[in-house]
Amino acid sequence: MIMSGTKARRSGVALFAAAALIALPVLGTERDAAAVAASPSVPAAAGAGAGEKGASPGDRGSGQRWRGAWATSPQAPHALMPNWSVAGFTDHTVRQVVRVSTGGTKARIELSNRYGRTPLKVTGATIARAGKGASVQHGSVRDLYFGRHRSVTVPAGGEVRSDGLPFKVRALDSLTVTLYVAGPTGPATFHQAALATTYRAKGDHRSDTGAAAFTEKSQSWYYLSGVEVSGGKDDARRKAVVAFGDSITDGYGSTTDANRRYPDALAERFAATGRPRGVLNQGIGGNRITADSSWAGEKGVARFRHDVLGEPNVGSVIVLEGINDIGASASPNWPDGSAPDVSLAQLVQGQRSLIRQAHAAGVKVIGATVTPFKGAAYYSERGEAKRDALNAWIRSSGEYDAVVDLDRALSDPADRDRLAPAYDSGDHLHPSDAGYRAMAEAVDLDEL
Repeated sequence: MIMSGTKARRSGVALFAAAALIALPVLGTERDAAAVAASPSVPAAAGAGAGEKGASPGDRGSGQRWRGAWATSPQAPHALMPNWSVAGFTDHTVRQVVRVSTGGTKARIELSNRYGRTPLKVTGATIARAGKGASVQHGSVRDLYFGRHRSVTVPAGGEVRSDGLPFKVRALDSLTVTLYVAGPTGPATFHQAALATTYRAKGDHRSDTGAAAFTEKSQSWYYLSGVEVSGGKDDARRKAVVAFGDSITDGYGSTTDANRRYPDALAERFAATGRPRGVLNQGIGGNRITADSSWAGEKGVARFRHDVLGEPNVGSVIVLEGINDIGASASPNWPDGSAPDVSLAQLVQGQRSLIRQAHAAGVKVIGATVTPFKGAAYYSERGEAKRDALNAWIRSSGEYDAVVDLDRALSDPADRDRLAPAYDSGDHLHPSDAGYRAMAEAVDLDEL
């Protein structure tokens, strides 16, 4: 249920895995990326081939209009949860499977070295139609080029897009992107909670169709931050929707490799209408709107410009942030160290910053009420009072262009401060698959 700016009730969205994370050490720190986020993408090394955000040299003058089909938010390398980011890669092939939300007749990828301290040399990359596990469909493997070169160097702090490749893609297709890095790469820019399996092989296996060489697995994405499409019957005038938030947007608690996050369900709803639309997931587990983190990304007000407004052809954004600011508030045991006590005024100020940024870029902004968290590891009555007050402001202030009341959609009728049992993944904070589906169903597609 989306309401226009002045209507109201109660709401919700969330963290990562508070109980588990608080007990783990933080290894590796996040570089200050504000300058990167606030500027166009950095050109690649000479001859490597990447231009400003939304273009690549191989496409200049072609008249191509690109639109986002899949995306994820880059994060700094850390070892808070098991992954390969801190060690990086040497003579490795990394195979990653993503499901796109919209289709086209050409495709390209975006690679991010946003948090790299040294240039990243990618020896080669391919795209293919996904098979089972690490396998791909026979006859579908295509080499990707960067400024008409098979290899590319991504500068430290930068990103590149590949040249457009004739490659027919349909909405909800699963694609496999395979990178070979001769290395060593050093610590890797990545996305922690992929909720999808990434595969690794020793040596160059970028063109393999079988899975035999890919003996290692991870639950994170590495370097790959976007897939874009152009052409085709999907209406290019229908601008992309960005889902912006924390682990509830990221999909924590949903079934791995099943595409059950709420943005996935939203993309399925668009596809079912016969008019697919790009739905881009820019959630980061543990993210806060008011404070930076070494493991959960820059604060929302800082990363919004890059992660949302830096995507091509964006028309609207759904904002679901604040529960981690509330839950971590004044905590001495937050993984980054003692967390500040965040006031309602600061939370509102952060929401207003996102609204201003979106409107300045001509993007419609939908506010989502913050979902229930009673019983969660960082629940408190004081935090609940802040959540209620923030939701009241989201519903009644009229500052958002529209409101989606996720609090009401997911709450237990017997106790509105709790997730309904059917929508609870078990930690009383993150929704289940059914809960994420209910979130997507609460969105009025006509408001987007």
